[in-house]
Amino acid sequence: MNNNNIKELSIQVNLNGLSFCILNRTSNTVEFLNTIEFISKLTPFDVLNRLKTELSASSRFFDNFDAVNVIHQNELSTLVPKDLYDENQKANYLKFNAKILKTDFITQDELEINNSINVYIPYVNINNYIFETFGEFTYKHSSTILIQTILEKEKDHSEVAPKVFVHVNPSTIEVLVLERGQLQLFNVFEYQSKEDFIYYILFVFEQLSLDVETTLINLCGRIKENDELYHQLYTYVRHIKILDNTFGYKYPEITNSEDIHYHYLILNSF
Repeated sequence: MNNNNIKELSIQVNLNGLSFCILNRTSNTVEFLNTIEFISKLTPFDVLNRLKTELSASSRFFDNFDAVNVIHQNELSTLVPKDLYDENQKANYLKFNAKILKTDFITQDELEINNSINVYIPYVNINNYIFETFGEFTYKHSSTILIQTILEKEKDHSEVAPKVFVHVNPSTIEVLVLERGQLQLFNVFEYQSKEDFIYYILFVFEQLSLDVETTLINLCGRIKENDELYHQLYTYVRHIKILDNTFGYKYPEITNSEDIHYHYLILNSF
């Protein structure tokens, strides 16, 4: 490891796009931050080809990185309490909320903060290519990072009132509900329109008997004040806010703070 210039690369992969972030640990500086959105949802095979193209097109990725992280973002995951977890039942945990094949590779992340196991299906072809290209690396499911980050920030909050957190992506939302700092619900919904967007959020409110007049929704990801989704949400829910987008890094090449906020997930992966 080069202690004079320690760099880490994080790559976020889903079927709708790719995100890249290079963090210089020595100077605490984000040297590169970019998201590529696909016109339509691709297959894992096509995503791999796009990833190969992006990594070979820029000399930024030719550096010797001290750590490489891969974030698998898909709906193929489920949380299991650690006390009830059985290594031999991974497929059974997933089959209730995801379509899986006998050939799928199933793995897990441990969330020590709430004593649970996140069971999920990674993109194995992506993992194989990253290993061939960079050597040893680590990988996690996106929901592991999101849940860990929010629970860590909320662990000292003891408010009785529940809080809702919505992480917005171009075609999906991840919804968390916390009460007294404890996770009550996590789910992923795919949306095509602003009507879909608000429908799923209000569905969560209805299922958990949350009050739209008093419950706070915290927003992060691909949303900003005064955009269409924000207005749609404010029409039905009284208290909403954008989460603080300071991550403690320096961004010499980024002047638009919204760009930083959009990368909530990948910036919390280091």
